[in-house]
Amino acid sequence: MESEQLFHRGYYRNSYNSITSASSDEELLDGAGVIMDFQTSEDDNLLDGDTVVGTHYTMTNGGSINSSTHLLDLLDEPIPGVGTYDDFHTIDWVREKCKDRERHRRINSKKKESAWEMTKSLYDAWSGWLVVTLTGLASGALAGLIDIAADWMTDLKEGICLSALWYNHEQCCWGSNETTFEERDKCPQWKTWAELIIGQAEGPGSYIMNYIMYIFWALSFAFLAVSLVKVFAPYACGSGIPEIKTILSGFIIRGYLGKWTLMIKTITLVLAVASGLSLGKEGPLVHVACCCGNIFSYLFPKYSTNEAKKREVSYYFPLKTLWRSFFAALVAAFVLRSINPFGNSRLVLFYVEYHTPWYLFELFPFILLGVFGGLWGAFFIRANIAWCRRRKSTKFGKFPVLEVIIVAAITAVIAFPNPYTRLNTSELIKELFTDCGPLESSSLCDYRNDMNASKIVDDIPDRPAGIGVYSAIWQLCLALIFKIIMTVFTFGIKVPSGLFIPSMAIGAIAGRIVGIAVEQLAYYHHDWFIFREWCEVGADCITPGLYAMVGAAACLGGVTRMTVSLVVIVFELTGGLEYIVPLMAAVMTSKWVGDAFGREGIYEAHIRLNGYPFLDAKEEFTHTTLAADVMRPRRNDPPLAVLTQDNMTVDDIENMINETSYNGFPVIMSKESQRLVGFALRRDLTIAIESARKKQEGIVGSSRVCFAQHTPSLPAESPRPLKLRSILDMSPFTVTDHTPMEIVVDIFRKLGLRQCLVTHNGRLLGIITKKDILRHMAQTANQDPASIMFN
Repeated sequence: MESEQLFHRGYYRNSYNSITSASSDEELLDGAGVIMDFQTSEDDNLLDGDTVVGTHYTMTNGGSINSSTHLLDLLDEPIPGVGTYDDFHTIDWVREKCKDRERHRRINSKKKESAWEMTKSLYDAWSGWLVVTLTGLASGALAGLIDIAADWMTDLKEGICLSALWYNHEQCCWGSNETTFEERDKCPQWKTWAELIIGQAEGPGSYIMNYIMYIFWALSFAFLAVSLVKVFAPYACGSGIPEIKTILSGFIIRGYLGKWTLMIKTITLVLAVASGLSLGKEGPLVHVACCCGNIFSYLFPKYSTNEAKKREVSYYFPLKTLWRSFFAALVAAFVLRSINPFGNSRLVLFYVEYHTPWYLFELFPFILLGVFGGLWGAFFIRANIAWCRRRKSTKFGKFPVLEVIIVAAITAVIAFPNPYTRLNTSELIKELFTDCGPLESSSLCDYRNDMNASKIVDDIPDRPAGIGVYSAIWQLCLALIFKIIMTVFTFGIKVPSGLFIPSMAIGAIAGRIVGIAVEQLAYYHHDWFIFREWCEVGADCITPGLYAMVGAAACLGGVTRMTVSLVVIVFELTGGLEYIVPLMAAVMTSKWVGDAFGREGIYEAHIRLNGYPFLDAKEEFTHTTLAADVMRPRRNDPPLAVLTQDNMTVDDIENMINETSYNGFPVIMSKESQRLVGFALRRDLTIAIESARKKQEGIVGSSRVCFAQHTPSLPAESPRPLKLRSILDMSPFTVTDHTPMEIVVDIFRKLGLRQCLVTHNGRLLGIITKKDILRHMAQTANQDPASIMFN
């Protein structure tokens, strides 16, 4: 039976003693070949029973939600470890929020007792602002340092500055008085490797030596990056955004936001970008900032002891979090401005300053660029996911270092001959965005100049393209094919790899080509009715750089399926507020075209590929199924594994833990009544029993375990009973068997539930977990449910 196969997936733990208490998200996952196996997750293994069809539909929370806020008060002495979570488990949002409310009440009740308590109350109230301030400072500083280091190491592949070794090529020639306008990048202080090694600046020998040194440095940087990731921090690879989204939804991945991951990701991100691989640093910088926030949160008890407080921006976004996020961005921008990593006293990466407005007719080519972006996004997502799936299922995935070296070698060998692929990708985008003025010496600006020399600088008319422009177009076409192919194989390798910059580069190349084509069409056919009204002879009508910017936004939108936020991001990167409408048109078109082939963005696709338990709030559920259709147990499944409130011994509970892989057990009044009392987690049961055996005298295997408020009468010779009511969740979320699944899915999304118990007239019938919902949604979408979970 398929239901039996679904239910019995995962491994069975041999002993309840196998549960270990991990300290924090800062733990290092070391080792050369860490494999993330999520089959141990609790939501996958939570129980069954016979289905009974009810007659009505209601929804309850097993009593008042607030009843759980007083659970900790029942503990005379809190048991260490109870209320914490294992690795690769989902947090209980309701319990965490109740804990936070109880902590807040306790602080408010004591703040008038003394000056010290008032100080502690103020410290608690301001701790959120302190965390975001520290996070903003650290994020801005690290972003600036990464930019500066990556630029220097990228230029190191071509040569070195003898006057100041820490200068990159541009900085080295800033102070030189021996540069010319045509060769502004050449100065005596900057030496290529051919000049240093064989003493030749020109000729075949010089070209070959520079070629060899370029490949050598590229392979060295790539090898060092993948080696550091593999040995010290396996979680430092990739962009990190799929995992960040999953962690924010309540999933625990210990070590993913720790100090080792932060340190290794910062170093290897510089190395990966400098190696010339087709990747960016913007996605990994999100991971770096989250690591900073996580580490600083451990300095404040308000956040270090509550998993939900760390994730309060995930399922809802309260106004205070919005202001704190704004403040963190302000602090980071201030630090970045102080560091000035771009050397132009600006905060934006690709500052543009166009002198020509866009015209209504240009919306047509803008929309065409949006279509290209949507097609590129659909192709990339399918091709990259297919390659990553193949990497997971074949022996090739067991050799991550070899894969990185091969990709880096192919990239370096093909990239060097083409000046546009040899360039740092950020520099390439900047050149493609730039408008051609009299001070530009790029091949893209090699027009046949017929204008009067005294013409105003900011009003250069459209001109016929020269030989350099046509040569550049051919090189850009080759660069476009190269970037498309290499990005598919690069995103997902075991080094820090972002997708923003490569996607923008592909769109910028396509946009610049389209922009030059439209510009030349307008020049040679200015009498056409579409140009006649606004494009006169000698006027500056078309700005190819604008087309590059619109193409970049379209391709990035096709890959990520972002819309509003993407337009804001591109505006922030370029400063081009005047061109919001073309950006919006292209981005919306790319999303519509991409959605025609599949509604998932690249990050959602990787979440599904890795089997993370993530419920996407944007995904609609419109099927008319009921809770009884999805809950477990199904028919012919094993009976529901439950605990009774006062009829089981310590040995009975330990045997149930040893013989099952379930990570939670409903507690009922008796086997006969099946009336629900509460819910106990496997981890809490294990820790409580172990603690009782060590600290309480008289607790033996035959001791009666009592979850009720009052201990039942026992014979005089009976051993001391073990009271475990303090670890019991007295208000587990419940629905009736006739609750529509559309409502159940909405509840899971908005409340962040791990599991929901199903009852009929107060009698326990079964359980629905987040993974049950994900399987059911996959099944309704005609996908194999077993193929999407925790591969």
